[in-house]
Amino acid sequence: MCSPDKILDSWLVLSYKTGNNKALALLVKRWHKKLCRQAFWYTKDMDSAKDIAQDSWQAIINNIHSLKNADQFGSWALTIVTRKAIDYNKKHNKLNRNFQVEGIAENTRDPNQISLEDDKLLKIRKGLRQLQDDKRQILTLFYLEGYSLKEISAILKMPIATVKTRLFRAREKLKSIIKNANYEK
Repeated sequence: MCSPDKILDSWLVLSYKTGNNKALALLVKRWHKKLCRQAFWYTKDMDSAKDIAQDSWQAIINNIHSLKNADQFGSWALTIVTRKAIDYNKKHNKLNRNFQVEGIAENTRDPNQISLEDDKLLKIRKGLRQLQDDKRQILTLFYLEGYSLKEISAILKMPIATVKTRLFRAREKLKSIIKNANYEK
């Protein structure tokens, strides 16, 4: 069963294909930040990520009529962004590892005021920062973005078995990082 978000995206894609330009505006509003985030995973530079997302929108608009299954818009759009970001990195050789996970800023809160849930979240985010990009990306797509293994397979253009293996290894590595950093007691 499709989620309500996928149903809405499908409807917007179909509406745009039939000439409703407002549907495209709504798709952009719903997806632009996600596309920027996806590009940022690769570039580690927000300005470049925004440029890649903008270029991706042009490709999406030009090719949306060839999208056969409208309920796969999200994974299709993320695939376009991923490919453009990889091409950008190849062209510019950007290998900046200074990745910042969005969310709670660790230095801005009084440690005495951090709740147990916030504390767990901070530990996970610290661990995520220490992961290699490919491991962090798999975990984010699966857990934070909510994509299925099949969708991640399409986005990253790799077999489902590879996605499963990488997801397992990423989880194990994150557990190890958290445990070895004395975050766990």
